[in-house]
Amino acid sequence: MSDRAPVLVGVAQYVGRETDPTAAPDPLTTMIDVATRAAYDTGVGQGLFSHVDTFLQIPLAYWTPANGAALTAEHLGIDPRARVQNTGGGGEMGVLAANHLAAEILAGRTEVAVMTGGQIWKTYERAMSAGVELDWPTGGDPAGADDRFALSTKPMVSELEERHRLTRPIQAYPLIENALRAAQGMTLAEHAQRLGEIMTVFTSVAAANPYAWFPTERSAEELATPTLENRMIGFPYTKYLNSVLNTDQAGAYVMTSVAKARELGIPADRWVYWWGGHSAAEEAWFVSTRPNFAECPSMKDSSVGALDQAGVGVDDIALFDFYSCFPVAVRMACAMLGIDELDPRPFTVTGGLPYAGGPGSAYNMNSIAAMVERLRDDDSSIGMVTGNGFFLTKHAAAVLSAQPKQNGWDSPDGPPPSAAMETAPAIPDDSATGRGRIEAYTVMHNRDGQPAQGYICGHLNNKGSEGRRFLANTPEDPNLLRHLLASEAVGRTGDVRYDTPTGRCIFTPA
Repeated sequence: MSDRAPVLVGVAQYVGRETDPTAAPDPLTTMIDVATRAAYDTGVGQGLFSHVDTFLQIPLAYWTPANGAALTAEHLGIDPRARVQNTGGGGEMGVLAANHLAAEILAGRTEVAVMTGGQIWKTYERAMSAGVELDWPTGGDPAGADDRFALSTKPMVSELEERHRLTRPIQAYPLIENALRAAQGMTLAEHAQRLGEIMTVFTSVAAANPYAWFPTERSAEELATPTLENRMIGFPYTKYLNSVLNTDQAGAYVMTSVAKARELGIPADRWVYWWGGHSAAEEAWFVSTRPNFAECPSMKDSSVGALDQAGVGVDDIALFDFYSCFPVAVRMACAMLGIDELDPRPFTVTGGLPYAGGPGSAYNMNSIAAMVERLRDDDSSIGMVTGNGFFLTKHAAAVLSAQPKQNGWDSPDGPPPSAAMETAPAIPDDSATGRGRIEAYTVMHNRDGQPAQGYICGHLNNKGSEGRRFLANTPEDPNLLRHLLASEAVGRTGDVRYDTPTGRCIFTPA
């Protein structure tokens, strides 16, 4: 078992600073670059690619070759007989892939694996703004995909959510944030201060990270206070509390067994051991169907499962990188693991998605690389990296250390689901009418920072339908929305009506 122990032996990161879209590297060049530098990070160099039997790649937005993974593998000189696959989308992909590859290595089905991913989103955006057509590479054998890495194909949003225009992370995450705040009994002012206190630590880590998109340290007050430069987007999140996705960033890692690392002559000081990992998804897949907006059972399952397989507790973890697309992802992780939100251990090794940058589904390529580098420098520590896809919907976690694991892997399937927390999805009434009470809400603001549209999840109080979930928008009335924002709205009542022309429910606060 010690010879088959999975180890991360090479990592690389990339951040693009080129402002001319015609001069910026294309996606294929970027994937080749990070994979090659990860190979050199092992000490072996490009000769490593002749030993690769598994190659995975996270698809890059706006790059549409026939098979991006196969095209990259071909240019790297990876054996055509290797298992090659594009992963799916979701912010947990990098950790999910590491756990999958570790299981394959433990089972003896894989000896050398390379994983790459990233986004060249900012270059694409600049090109579109300038009217420049980008001549990005095409090709890759479309029949060359391997389906060993199984993924869910469920949609991100329901038809009802589409109708109510609840389709974007900037709408869904603040909805959950407000519900969590109310459940914790914080006032609006206390909550704003807490968001700033948590995320200012992230900015300080980003400021020291050479691969960060925004390497700028900001105070708690600066993050949480709405200004012309830091406008409110989806209450309670100002611009500085939202993840930044349109970046040019990428990363790669190499995984092998201990035996193969020795055979290839990879120095032991490059090894970071995979101790355990787990993944889970919400039974209530769509955000509007969550039975309790202040809980996330699958996040707990994935993290506790990884800790259990690693044989450690949360107090043993010295370095965290919690997926941090929005503050609630960090705060929910703390709640699910029983960690104080102001724990002195930083919750990121990169600076997080709002400051280090969150290149689409590929953020974990950077967080794993950064964690490996930190653990090499502090070889007595244990680290945890997590990923989160969609709207706190699907999760993965992994525990890593530069020290070998002292026992085997006795619980590969992780713990049983958190049945005490998880209940059946709360299916909204798609034509709800009557009196209702707010369970979760947010108010979206326009580019001038003015309230523009409210999103409400709640339950009906009508006789015979008490407790039935509804999803609604508010009237687009700025004065009504300002009133909604003036004090805690969770628990507030109002009237729900079904608007036949739009197929949407409208909630008017009392």
